[in-house]
Parts: sequence; structure tokens; C-alpha cells
Amino acid sequence: MKSSVLLIYTGGTIGMHTDPESGALVPFDFNHIYEEFPSLRRLEVDIEVLPFEPIDSSNASPELWVRLAENIRDNYERFDGFVVLHGTDTMSYSASALSFMLHNLAKPVVFTGSQIPIGVLRTDGRENLITAIEIAAAKDSKGRAEVPGVSLYFQNRLFRGNRTTKQSAEELSAFASNNYPPLAEVGVSIQYNHTYIARPKAGAQFSIDTRLERDVAIVKIFPGLTESIFRAMLSSGIKGVVLETYGAGNAPTKEWFIGALKEAIAKGISVVNVTQCSNGEVNMDIYETGVALQKIGVISGRDMTTEAAVTKMMYVLAHEHTPARRAKMLKKSICGEFGK
Repeated sequence: MKSSVLLIYTGGTIGMHTDPESGALVPFDFNHIYEEFPSLRRLEVDIEVLPFEPIDSSNASPELWVRLAENIRDNYERFDGFVVLHGTDTMSYSASALSFMLHNLAKPVVFTGSQIPIGVLRTDGRENLITAIEIAAAKDSKGRAEVPGVSLYFQNRLFRGNRTTKQSAEELSAFASNNYPPLAEVGVSIQYNHTYIARPKAGAQFSIDTRLERDVAIVKIFPGLTESIFRAMLSSGIKGVVLETYGAGNAPTKEWFIGALKEAIAKGISVVNVTQCSNGEVNMDIYETGVALQKIGVISGRDMTTEAAVTKMMYVLAHEHTPARRAKMLKKSICGEFGK
């Protein structure tokens, strides 16, 4: 029996092709996907298209994430897998958000896109699209999805969605997962890295939870940051802060800096510490600066990406209403967003 895949198009570079009359780039109608890419028939996958009104991914928002989650829920029983076509700029945020919102996901939800429009001769979108569909449809010898969960496929590598970040605006290898190995690598064949593919508990029922708290901020420290600016960043009704620090979680030890954070935490603001480095993790036990943050209640984000930390913060704040319970939830891995 053929596998079935729902292709959800939200917008992005991948959705553009050249108008034969004007020569301009215009949105591609994915309802005609077999006409544009007849080679897809050779996959022996039944593909159905669900087009959203296209948006630039710079305009991605929690409303988009909720709509994606609801459409996956509404079509969950009808399809073996899902492919989400999305602009690259915020794809890692959307993939991370969906990983928290989709519970006990036993089917693949594969995000992909392209750096070059799909209608351009030298596009990377064609291969990304075809392979993402193949992965979303793939089953193992037991008839289970080969890669359940939310993932991101780009330029021959499949990553856990909430471990990714966009690393380049120019290279075709636009995404990296610096702290977690690829779930699959694609060459002549697709090699799945089963050791790193997580599966839901047997018999667990799929569900969604779309509650998110939006009063969250990213605060990136830098040399020359002043007290007035820092305090302004921590004001205006913020409920959660993702604090981007140096190295292994280091930050200034000046009294005003620690004092401002301590006051914010005392007011019930949750603060998670992530590193500005592209790889590695926060360890607040090594240096004096990290220890000082830990003492006042700053939570280690371990090796989380900023994208995962922000969307996790939104999710946790919407579900837990006391600082202690929020801290407990932020410290544990919900869906593989940081290492054990």
C-alpha cells in the first residue's frame, strides 16, 4: 500500500517559480505539483496539498504555529506523514514550536524549504522537497514511521527540528545542528541514524496543546551594556527571558547586573541562560560568573538553541503559573530539546 503525505505550504523561497510570460518570479501553485515535478510519481507516495496564504517567514508567528498544529491534528489519521514548506529565516523557530505543541507524535512532520526558488534551474528546492516527502513517507520493517517527530531536512541532512539553527544566508547548507547528530544523511541512499531517533511511548495517544505565552524576550549581553538599557530589557510586562551569555554561560558580575536579574526573578520572571556560541553548552558550575547567576535562580539552558529556548519558554509559561513549577519544567527535557 502506498504511503500518504500531506504537503502543507506556508510560503517561502521554495514556493516561487518563473512566469513564462513575464519572466518574473511568482508564487507556485502546489496543487499542480505532479505537473511541475512528474518524477514525484516514481516515489509511489500519495501526495495531497494544503496551501496556506503564503507569508514571508519573517512574519511567522504563534498564530501560524497553532494553525499548523491544528491542521496536523485534523489530518493525523488520514496521512502517514507531513511535510511543511516554510521560509528559511524562521524555520527553526517554527520547527521548535511544533515539537512542544505536538504530543506523542508517532508520524513524521518534516520541515523544509530552499535557498533558491523552486522554479529556478539551479534550485536546491527540488531535491529538498522530493527527499523530505520520501522521508515523511518512509516506514521501517515493523510498519512504523522511520523518523517520527518534528524534523528539518535541508541539503542532504535531516535534523531534529528543535536542535537546529539557520547558519547561513548564502550557502545551500543553510542549517546546522551543532549539538545533536543528524537523524539521517542522504547520498546515493538515505542512511538513518536510528540511535538518535526518538519514538513516543507505545500506545500513547497523539494530541496537541497550542497554549503559548508571548510575553517573552531574548536578551543578548555584550561589552558596554549599560544598567539602564539592561533594566529596560527586563521591564514592560515580560514574564520570561532567554539570556544569551558568553561561552559556557558567563556574564558580568557587576552588582547592578546581578541585582537587576535578582529583582526580575523575585518578581516571578523566569530566566534561562543559553550560550551565544554556535556549539557547546552552558555550565554554570565552572566559573564565578556562572555560579553567581545560578545562585540567584537563573536556569541553565544546557545546549539548547535560542530558537528552542524561546519556544520552550512560551510553552512552559502558558502551562505553569508558579515560579517553582516553571523552573522545574524548564530544567527538564520535554522533547529532546537539550541533552541529558
